[in-house]
Amino acid sequence: MSQKVLRIHRADNVLIALIDLAKDEVIEFMDEYYALQNDIAAKHKFATTDLAVGDEIIMYGVLVGKATQPILKGELIHTHNIKHASNENYKKQKEYEWTAPDVSKWINRTFNGYLRNDGRVGTANYWLFIPTVFCENRNLDYIKDALLQQLGYAPSPKYRKAVSKLITAYTQQNDINSILPETLLHEEDIVISDRMFPNVDGIKFLNHEGGCGGTRQDSETLSKLLAAYADHPNVAGITILSLGCQHLQTDLLLNDIKKRNPSFQKPIYLFEQQAAVSEELMIVEAIQKTFEGLIEANKTVRTPQPISKLCIGVKCGGSDGFSGISANPAVGHTSDLLVALGGQVLLAEFPELFGAEQDLVDRCETYAAAEKFTSLMKSYDAQAKAVGSGFHMNPSPGNINDGLITDAIKSAGAAKKGGTAPVKDVLDYTEPVVKSGLHLVCTPGNDVEATTGKAASGATLILFTTGLGTPTGNVVCPTIKLSSNTSLAIRMPDIIDIDCGGVIRGEKTLEEMGEEILEYCIRVASGEATPKAVQLGQDDFIPWKRGVSL
Repeated sequence: MSQKVLRIHRADNVLIALIDLAKDEVIEFMDEYYALQNDIAAKHKFATTDLAVGDEIIMYGVLVGKATQPILKGELIHTHNIKHASNENYKKQKEYEWTAPDVSKWINRTFNGYLRNDGRVGTANYWLFIPTVFCENRNLDYIKDALLQQLGYAPSPKYRKAVSKLITAYTQQNDINSILPETLLHEEDIVISDRMFPNVDGIKFLNHEGGCGGTRQDSETLSKLLAAYADHPNVAGITILSLGCQHLQTDLLLNDIKKRNPSFQKPIYLFEQQAAVSEELMIVEAIQKTFEGLIEANKTVRTPQPISKLCIGVKCGGSDGFSGISANPAVGHTSDLLVALGGQVLLAEFPELFGAEQDLVDRCETYAAAEKFTSLMKSYDAQAKAVGSGFHMNPSPGNINDGLITDAIKSAGAAKKGGTAPVKDVLDYTEPVVKSGLHLVCTPGNDVEATTGKAASGATLILFTTGLGTPTGNVVCPTIKLSSNTSLAIRMPDIIDIDCGGVIRGEKTLEEMGEEILEYCIRVASGEATPKAVQLGQDDFIPWKRGVSL
């Protein structure tokens, strides 16, 4: 690597270390020389000029912090000498002009998806089990064990095989501490059953802890979320299990489904335990009816569909100091390509847009969308402040250790996933996307709550960037993992699909990386590639109660 440091924006007064730099090393950049006052680890920053207490720290061309003590030119910028600061007096100031990227090479491209009767297109074909209340989770677990094992959807039995080998060693009085873990994972004797229904990509279960016991508003929000998943383009049919006496009554859920999609025609099989002859009989009847539904769902096949039918959610989690300069802006270029092709992009995580609001507000196509975004952001932050927190307390210890030391720094890099396209609309939690273009979706920054919300608004694929590594996935939306650095891709190949580290080394441009990501999305959407999160069965689902979650 020839370049040791990077300045993201010409107005920035910090430089980012691309490799580990040593104290007293003199760094030359753009005809300027910087004598380092400290060791500067890769992903961290140092000042390009002397700063006094209260001076502004500028990165990505925006205010991201203020000095809490004097900082020398070449000195490490970290939590001990700066604090969060951002522009919080934002409002739409100008009309936005955008030059779309050249998408001529994709104009006639298609992907093989599942066309639904309402015109939307799924990238997968799942059967979905929904409990209206947590009391039915155990029954769902029984059904899950029965169906997945027998129909060929169960995960690899390698861990059960590992336990069997330990049992054998123990019963033969061998020392189990002498067994190397890697020998327990030998899979030469493991046979994975073929799927009985090859056109059904999976049977999914929305176990949750809600539906009763909280506020009625919690149950109403949960109902809208479950309705969104029932209506999802990747879902072919639904089996609902209800206890009977819970807050979230089945009539509420069914009404929310119809409100969301008046033309909804998917099969729904409903079973209520308190009206059943017995629990066992109810479970068996649910299995039998679902089996009938799977036979019908298996008749649906993939057909060529225009790329404009893709809806991609963009997310970052376990971020590091490279996320905002490699993986996130690369995904941002993918987003711009998809928008230019008439597709849909969902950018969420409102606590991680704190400090990047002005750019997003200016990019809103309408003043109504800008005002909705501003209102949602400020009311959300006020909720957090009311309990002694706030968006400024969003970065995790892992973020901070790897260079994201204020929320504004984290947010400015996180917002890059949305590219540069105009913001078509702003969606509240569970609101469905109906227009083409880039949308802002109100969700927490929490990985699973955010991906859960993106899928609820209609994402049929999720691009998830990470610098530290996280196995997060989604129960109905295939989730593609992108690493911001190559060392992570090498260290955790079992969770990473695409390595964006070549951008850091100067081997690929952001545009080249973004095009590569789009090509992989087309393969996944066509069923030609399976993301690692799907292979691992990472079926994450956490409803947001609209309380304080950052």
